[in-house]
Amino acid sequence: MDIVTMEQRGATAVEYALLVTLIAIAIVGSVLAFGTGLADLFAIDLSPGG
Repeated sequence: MDIVTMEQRGATAVEYALLVTLIAIAIVGSVLAFGTGLADLFAIDLSPGG
């Protein structure tokens, strides 16, 4: 491999890492923002009297 190819592969790896990080931040933010609302939406009463 020549230097240019190695540099391009390194840049691509960094770009993918940044993309994965941003997606993870978006998922965590969504869960924190909507977590309790979604839990209430899908709440099922499993008690014997419910």
